This record gives sequence, structure tokens and C-alpha cells, in this order.
Amino acid sequence: MPSALSPSAWLRGSRRPSWLSDPKVLRTEVLGGLVVALALIPEAISFSVIAGVDPAVGLFASFTMAVTIALVGGRPAMISAATGAVALVIAPLNREHGFGYLVAAVILAGVFQIVLGALGVAKLMRFVPRSVMVGFVNSLAILIFMAQVPEMTDVPWPVYPLIAAGLAMMVFFPRLTTVVPAPLVSIVILTVITVAAGIAVPTVGDKGDLPSSLPVPGLPDVPFTLDTLTTVAPFAFAMALVGLMESLMTAKLVDDITDTRSSKTRESVGQGVANIATGFFGGMGGCAMIGQTMINVRVSGARTRLSTFLAGAFLMVLCIVFGPVVSDIPMAALVAVMVMVSVATFDWHSIAPRTLRRMPLGETVVMLVTVVCVVATHNLAIGVVVGSIAAMVVFARRVARLAEVTAVTDPDGAAVVYRVTGELFFASSNELVGQFSYGTDPDRVVIDLSAAHIWDASSVAALDAVGTKYAQRGKTVEIVGLNEPSARMHKTLSGELAGG
Repeated sequence: MPSALSPSAWLRGSRRPSWLSDPKVLRTEVLGGLVVALALIPEAISFSVIAGVDPAVGLFASFTMAVTIALVGGRPAMISAATGAVALVIAPLNREHGFGYLVAAVILAGVFQIVLGALGVAKLMRFVPRSVMVGFVNSLAILIFMAQVPEMTDVPWPVYPLIAAGLAMMVFFPRLTTVVPAPLVSIVILTVITVAAGIAVPTVGDKGDLPSSLPVPGLPDVPFTLDTLTTVAPFAFAMALVGLMESLMTAKLVDDITDTRSSKTRESVGQGVANIATGFFGGMGGCAMIGQTMINVRVSGARTRLSTFLAGAFLMVLCIVFGPVVSDIPMAALVAVMVMVSVATFDWHSIAPRTLRRMPLGETVVMLVTVVCVVATHNLAIGVVVGSIAAMVVFARRVARLAEVTAVTDPDGAAVVYRVTGELFFASSNELVGQFSYGTDPDRVVIDLSAAHIWDASSVAALDAVGTKYAQRGKTVEIVGLNEPSARMHKTLSGELAGG
């Protein structure tokens, strides 16, 4: 994607949308957006409850986030809306200071996201290893399934056969045709059955009242003072980080599924713009939604911005125009859809016995650490951070073992040459000092680093410590074979760091 885009190119992308010329693509995008909109309604209401706000606030946020990100986001077909992670972050602010402060935090979080995106925070994604990504996907699937458990507990018995029927339709209907998404067929059929037969089961309407009008823009009802800023800023920054983490991880996942690349910087800035717009329309903010994104991309097969835009547009149409009909949709139908999404999202290959036997133990441990942290905290960002740290520790231990020291004494016994092989950094250099025979070596010692590389000050300090120990015994040390970066670092720091 070009580094600089005109406003019109920013909105329409680098080429003509495929849905304008291909009716099949248009149908896929429209139906995908409709299925996502239906799945968004109970989720948005649930997240509103978590944040302690009216259900309309979560629905408005899902509408404005989806519509705005469809225009300015970097990852086509990804769904952004009100999310549980954001709700958890801002709930204490709403509880302690009121709704006006929550809205102000959403707007400020958007500003932070734009700044972080412009500073290149998206480039940090390159440091997320594959094992963490696999753990992210698997934990996500587990969380999606766990979120459905309350809908299957202490409910009327007809809920269970309805869920089973929904799952069966989504498995077998695609074998007949893929013209209409199986989840949409399942939702429609189960709704017709429950309404026609008068089956008393929990419905979407039981989650809360749907809005009857569009949101109206306005400023947050807070005093515009420094005290307000200091109160709101910590929550806004936390929301910005959590939102970007989940959005960028989801964007990377969609990249892998679709075999396409997307601009993570544009996505970061787009998330900020979408949250600012959401705040001014009285929404609770949000970020990318992995469950709904998987419905859109993996289940429905959508690939363009149109499906994202229509998901938001259909959401409001369904609430305002078809509210009574939508309220009658049985929760069992949506639970079946999300259970299918969780099964499709989980990377079953990663836990296959054959894979576990061949995979290095450290990789498996990192994946499990990520899953455990996410499931325990219900926070994807925490799991990714902890998993990445665990991966760094595993990598450091593995690389540290590759640093070896071998000694060769000259035939005349006048000198000894120590050949150091591997990467020298804080983990491996700690063991370096103990690899030399200070008392028995001859007066001249040569340390050959032609097969090594110095990465940090710890390594220079270790080499200086070796030289000091030999000097205390009246022996000389010569370091040879340094490559250019290592020689430059050694020249700059040597003599400044070594201890006795």
C-alpha cells in the first residue's frame, strides 16, 4: 500500500471494489454483514451490562465502530464493535465518575490510538512469535465457547435441542448450497419454529430493550478541566492499548486466513478515528471483535469493506425497523452460531499428538502459557504480552546454550587460543567468565571472536572481566576476529564496564 494516500484513495482503497462488478461477491458481502449484525446485537447488549451502561450505548458503539472502520480501517472484512475487553477497562470509570467521563475516555483513547499508530506501534507485531499467535487463537476459541455457557445453564430444556438443530444445520446445509450462509439459515429457521410453536425460550429481547432511533452527536457532559483530563487519561490509555492489541492481533489472523496483507498502521489510526466518532455519538467505544470477524471471514466468506459497513448499517436497521422481530430470535440460535465459530477458530492441529511430538517443548510451553493467561484473566492483551515474554525467555535460554568456548594451546606452549562460538548477550555472557583457565594458562592469551557476535554491554563487561583476571596474574589478553558492529561496540564500552 502506498505510503501516502489522497483522501479519496484512503476511503476507496487502491483499486475498484470487487463487489461492484461481481454479483456473487456482492451477495456474499451482504449476507455476511447481515449474519454479523444479528450476532452483534446480544453481544453488544451483554458488553453494555459489563460497562454498566444502557444497552443502547453498546449498540450505538457497534454501529458507529463498524461503519467508521469500514471506511478508514486497514484490514478489509474485519469487524470492529463494542467489546468485552474495552468494557472491562472503562467500567470502573463509569461506576465512579459517571457516563460523561466514560464518553470522554473513549474520545481520548481514540486520540491516543492515532498517536500510537503514527508512531509505528503496529511494527511491534513483528515481535509476536508464532507460538503466541497459536495460543491467542486457541484461547480466543475457548473464550468464545465459555461466553456461551451461561446461555446453556439453567435454561428451559427446549434450548438444548434447538442448539443441536442449529449446529446440525450449519454442518450439513453447506453441502446442499453455499449461496446463503448456513448461520443465517439456522437463525431464520429456529426463529420461525420457536415463534410458530410458541416455545418459551430465552430470546434476544430478554437481553435488553433495543434502541428506537439513531444516535445523536454531542460533546461529553464533563467539565473541560485539567482534573477531568487526569481522571480520564489513565483509563483512556489503557483502553487504547487493549484495543490496539486485540485489533492488530485479529488483523494478523485475518491476513493469515485470507492470504492477504493489510496496513497495520492504517488499522491503528483507523481504530482511533472510529473510537473518536463513537465517543461523539455517545457510544462506549470498542475494537476488533474476533468472534464476529470469524463469522464474517471464515464462516460467511466475506473479504471486503462492504460486509463490515453493512454489519453496522444492518445492526441499526434491525434494531430500529425490525426491533420486535429481532427480539423474538431465540438465543439458542445465536449460541449455536458462536459454538460453531469457536470450533472453527481453534487450531486443532496445534494439539494433535503428532504435532506435540515434533514441536520443540519450549514452543508448546509458550502456547500453553498464552492460553492459560488469557483464559484466567479474560484479557487477550495480557495473554499476548505474557506469552511474548515467555517466548523471549525460551529463546534467550536456547541461544545462550549455543555460545561455546574451546581452547587450543600452541605446540611451544607460549600461548593459548580460545575460540568463542555463538551469540554473546546478557544470558550467554554471564557464563563466559568461568570458561577460562586463568591460573594454568601461559602468559599470552588470544580470544578469537570471529565466530561470535557481541550484542550488548553485558558481553563487553564479561570480556573486560576476563582481561582483568588475566592481568592480575601478569598475563596479556588479545581479542581478535571481531566483526565490524562487535568491534565498534567493544571499542566504545571496553574499560568502562568491567569489574574486578
